[in-house]
Order: sequence, then structure tokens, then C-alpha cells
Amino acid sequence: MKKILFIAMIFVSSLLLAQNTKTYDYIYGYCEGLAIVKLNGKWGCIDSTGKEIISLNYDFITGFGEEFLIVKLNNKCGFIDKTGNEVIPFIYDDVGHFNKGLAVVKLNNKYGYIDKTGKEVTPLIYDAANCHFNNGRATVMLNNKYGYIDKTGKEVIPLIYDNTWNFRKGLVPVQLNKKWGFIDTTGTEIISLKYDNVWHFFEGLAPVLLNDKWGFIDTTGTEVIPFIYDETGYFIEGLAKVKLNGKCGFIDKTKTEVIPFIYDDACNFIEGLARVKLNGKWGFIDKTGTEIIPFIYDDVGTFIEGSATVKLDGREFYINKNGNEIKK
Repeated sequence: MKKILFIAMIFVSSLLLAQNTKTYDYIYGYCEGLAIVKLNGKWGCIDSTGKEIISLNYDFITGFGEEFLIVKLNNKCGFIDKTGNEVIPFIYDDVGHFNKGLAVVKLNNKYGYIDKTGKEVTPLIYDAANCHFNNGRATVMLNNKYGYIDKTGKEVIPLIYDNTWNFRKGLVPVQLNKKWGFIDTTGTEIISLKYDNVWHFFEGLAPVLLNDKWGFIDTTGTEVIPFIYDETGYFIEGLAKVKLNGKCGFIDKTKTEVIPFIYDDACNFIEGLARVKLNGKWGFIDKTGTEIIPFIYDDVGTFIEGSATVKLDGREFYINKNGNEIKK
């Protein structure tokens, strides 16, 4: 009964919304009870009944980030709450969503961070800054050099690197003098900066490039899979896609060739299936290499929650893991 009542409430709300939003030029789906709408070049928000909660006065609005909406007015950006109250004044050239209590802001081509009171946690001095903190660190760039700050705005890893990624599980790839390695959240070099390229660690191993060949290292820097491959992917679901002599196959963490190198292209396993290409057509195989969905498609997407997009003869549609077309 509760389920039926809930469905009925959704249906009624949908009808009310439909009745009250016919005149909008644009409507964006609900977040925290509000939908963003546009009419005659101005943006605002309505609730599920179609009632205007935030007046259509703004030049642009984006979705919620930690309870605040980013809004633009007269070419300046600021933040409002879900009642429409201005919480951060419209003084910035650009802003990012709040993430863990901080937001990146831009003014006069310089970046910094503010908290939810609008206080500058870091001065606006950087040439670039990352919107997201990972492992308590965010990337900043000044004079073409990268480093990291913590959530207090303190530079905890000096701005000395030529390139960087985001932290993941306590480690981050960094580049200096054209060589890559890994440091931890204190800036300590954990894996020597000696590689031509590196990727993040997945399932305990990271793909790394040395002398134009790819292999894998563990988190101590030990080379566990030799540098013999022309391309690699991450280890996902225990297997990694690798390419050798122009053909793709899959290996496990013991270097064993689990699926032979016969495919023109391949992607990592997701939900137990990998999309692979053979003789110009795409299909799907399982972890034994068995063809589960035939190689008939011009293009395919990854399976997500049991369905994948495919293209065939100009049509794009969804299939399930049996290869049957389904409606979405």
C-alpha cells in the first residue's frame, strides 16, 4: 500500500509539474526538491508543484553542491541557497561547486579557495586550481609548476612538478624533468621518477611506460609484469587488457595470458563482460574468452546495470547481457 501511495504521489507531482512548466524553454531534473528552469534567457527554480521558488532573475544556474547553487548575474558568479538567499556575493569571474566545505573561485584570471562563509582560505594567486580534494589534497598551479594544498589552504607539497594527477588511495603520479613516479600525501617520493608515463593504481597494480613498452608495478615500485606490451589498461575484475604486435588480449596478475591476443581492440571487463573488436565489428566476451554477444555491431558501450548501448546499421539502441534489444 505504501509503495502504491508513493507511486501515486510521484504521478500527481509529475502531472502538476507538467501543467505548470509548459511555458519554460528548458527544465533540468530535480535535485534537493528543486528543478532548474529557463525562460526568455533567464534562470530560476521551481518545486514539484511548479511553484517558482527562486525567481527567474539569473543569467545562469547550475545544480547543487553541498546545499548551494552556483548562479551568474551580470557576468559575475556567486552562490545562493535553495530558498534563493544570496550566501556568497556575485563578485567572481568563475566558481566551482563546494567540495568538502571549499570552493574554487576565479577573479582577474587568478584562482583560490573560499569557505561557505565566503572567507578566502587561500589567496587568489594561482594560475589553476582543482575543484576537488582527494585524500585531503587539491592540485594548484603557479608559473607552470604544480603542487598541493590541504583543506586549510596550506601548501603541503611544494609547487615543483611539471605535471600531476589527483590523489588516489594515498598516492599520486607526478612528473618532473619528463619523468614520472609517485609521491604520498606528505610529498615523500614513494616510487622513483624514472618512467616515461604512469597511470593510477587499480587492484594494487599500476600500468607504467618505460622505453616505449608498458608493464605493471606494485605500490612498492616492484616491477611485477615485464615491460613488453604496446598498450595496457587497468586491472579490473582481476584482468587487464594488453596489446602486443597489434593485437589485444587479457592477462591476469601472474602475467598469464588468459584470453589470447586475437582482437583488433578491447576494453576492460565491467560486470563480467568485455567489449572487444574483431574484423571491424564489436561484440562481448566473458572471462574465459567465450563469445557471449556476437561480433555484429558497429560500436558498443560498456554494460552498466545490465544494459549497454550498441550501434548497428545506423541505429542506436540498448541490449541486455543476452544480446536482446530492450527499451530504456
